[in-house]
Amino acid sequence: MRTMKAMIVGGGLGGIAAAVALRKIGWQVSVFERASEFGEVGAGVGVMPNALRALDELGVGAEVRLLGTPQGTGGVRTWHGRWLVRLPNTGDQRVVAIHRADLHRALLSALPPECLHTSAEVTDVDSLEADLVVAADGINSGIRALLWPNAPAPVSAGVTAWRGVTARTFPGLEISQTLGRGREFGILPLGDGRVCWYAAAVTSITAAGGVREVFDGCHDPIPDLLAATPAEAVLRHDIHELATPLPSYVSGRVALLGDAAHAMTPYLGQGACQAIEDAVVLAAACASEPGVKLALARYDAQRRPRTKAISRAARTMGTFGVELRDPIGVALRDAVLRFTPPRLAMRAMTRFSSWLPPALNQRVTGGNFPDPPAVLK
Repeated sequence: MRTMKAMIVGGGLGGIAAAVALRKIGWQVSVFERASEFGEVGAGVGVMPNALRALDELGVGAEVRLLGTPQGTGGVRTWHGRWLVRLPNTGDQRVVAIHRADLHRALLSALPPECLHTSAEVTDVDSLEADLVVAADGINSGIRALLWPNAPAPVSAGVTAWRGVTARTFPGLEISQTLGRGREFGILPLGDGRVCWYAAAVTSITAAGGVREVFDGCHDPIPDLLAATPAEAVLRHDIHELATPLPSYVSGRVALLGDAAHAMTPYLGQGACQAIEDAVVLAAACASEPGVKLALARYDAQRRPRTKAISRAARTMGTFGVELRDPIGVALRDAVLRFTPPRLAMRAMTRFSSWLPPALNQRVTGGNFPDPPAVLK
């Protein structure tokens, strides 16, 4: 039986996870990244329990736990610091906070260097000599535009986001989310004592200035976290999503993965986690089905309903979270959160994070494409 071959377009978290997963089932893989080097641009990420289980299937879960900080307690606070929800130690539902670059390196370490190609941009999929092409090229996916030309483009969520990591340590902080009027702020303590933070505000508010101005007057330690982050290290972007779901994540032998398939708002913290899930489910389908066509049909049938539901839930979370500006609405939201029993709050949190990954065949074979094909530039 000949060895199956896959070409993966995009070397972010989803693309590298797909490469690791497909090698686990014995496929030859090549990853093509248009940038001059592999790496993740960003700050920290919360690896939800569902994604952590998927990383266990990929063989890197232990390393991620070692590099990150398991968060056992935390909750939601008001603008002035009052706790609205206090979550207990969540056991196997813990979130692991880790720098995106560390997570990317953990995945990348599971791949041999000969299967990684940089400065390689895919311009045509028809000429790619592979059994499977995985498009993991992000929210502005060129392959999605090529194969789904009539699909609606990403749309703005009307929210601006900032991300950063402090230059000094802040011992003893818990994972938390602060909700204000048209604003939210998240704290993710990292394993080395530094703090990854994210901030978001409806776009009209950001006209007042940068992140420090927008969050002026928020409770401690948020002003100190912002002050401890060099201004040049703060990442700012406007949030976009694929608000109209695609009719399919597959076309012929091409499978969309991660943001290329289902870019969603970040309010549930599941964006990167869903890309990792995609990778494991895709490989499991390829291992269990007799051909690529059936494998991709299975992948599509399993991933579209779940990612659509999560995307819809994330959008709803934003409506009642960062996007809520009306004082009466904010007061009602806070009251509901304040009087919600922790058990019910946990149940809402674990609605999506209780997902279990399919098992992967641990057989690994060597052999990768030595050079980029001619359709790459």
